[in-house]
Amino acid sequence: MKLLQHKLGLAFTLVAAALLLVAPQYLKNYGVYLLSYWLVFVIAIMGLNLTTGYAGQKSLGHAAFFGIGAYTVAILMKAGFSFWLGLPAAALICFAVGLVLGFPALRVQAIYLAFATLGFNTAIWLVMRNEEWLTGGTFGINNIARPSLLGYSLDGNRPYYYFVLAVTLVMAGLLWGLLRSPWGKAFKALRDNPIRAESLGIDIRNYTLLSFAIGAVYAGVAGALFASLVQFIEPAPFTVGASIMMYLMVVVGGAGYFLGPVLGAAVGVVLPEWMRDVPGVAAWYLPIFGSAVVLMMVWLPDGLLSIPDRLKERRMAREASALRAAKAVMAAKMRAES
Repeated sequence: MKLLQHKLGLAFTLVAAALLLVAPQYLKNYGVYLLSYWLVFVIAIMGLNLTTGYAGQKSLGHAAFFGIGAYTVAILMKAGFSFWLGLPAAALICFAVGLVLGFPALRVQAIYLAFATLGFNTAIWLVMRNEEWLTGGTFGINNIARPSLLGYSLDGNRPYYYFVLAVTLVMAGLLWGLLRSPWGKAFKALRDNPIRAESLGIDIRNYTLLSFAIGAVYAGVAGALFASLVQFIEPAPFTVGASIMMYLMVVVGGAGYFLGPVLGAAVGVVLPEWMRDVPGVAAWYLPIFGSAVVLMMVWLPDGLLSIPDRLKERRMAREASALRAAKAVMAAKMRAES
């Protein structure tokens, strides 16, 4: 059974990779741009999924790291530095800030931690809006150039899409390796039972801080890619509402599922855009989208990727019930014969 699941998973991955490689050839410029936009959010949600889904830390401040990454690249490029310097700088700054944000998680948990990260997001957003000398304030920073790679310009939508796709695959591979390492097992132990994890020798302090820091790196890289994608940034995309939407993407896809960010970002980014162009739905797409998400949270609180697990649990429950019924019938027959 496990071998079959592995083969199906491998086949699905290969088909999805082929579609992602071929799809831009059949899409117009906006379609390619939207795919790039989706991949940027996939990277950001990977980081939040690590922090919340695997390590169990509640965070409503992820958009702040996304914004820090975007503004780092934009400010450095405006000062004349290369994108290839801005990208690692965004990751390093987000790592450092993520470590700092992780300290409240050592003292508070659950809803209190969520409020602490929400306050952090609000503070960062106010800096982006009010410090005009650095961020441009509400006027933002425009004319953010797209990079060149080995002399090849990534200025067009299709070349930049393939660049973002490559970065997404690299970040996904790094996360996959991390989750299969002892660090990944420690994150899951921290999520399931911190007291038991500590009794097993896991330094929950360090792993709590690392879950925020590594998650922030993913958001920072995504923000850097976002800045060059849209070529203009201002504070609006990095509000608390954006953090809540990112958290929603994690939950919709399935917190703690590796492919959850792929599906969650598709629901949060691509689906609303598609609904906006459907005749008869365009005028109501936001209420319909919101209602659908609420209903899904009622019936699938663990996300869309929990459906196979729920079906498996129901099948096992039916099999166990049938087995108990069969044993009861056998016992009744034996009593009748005796």
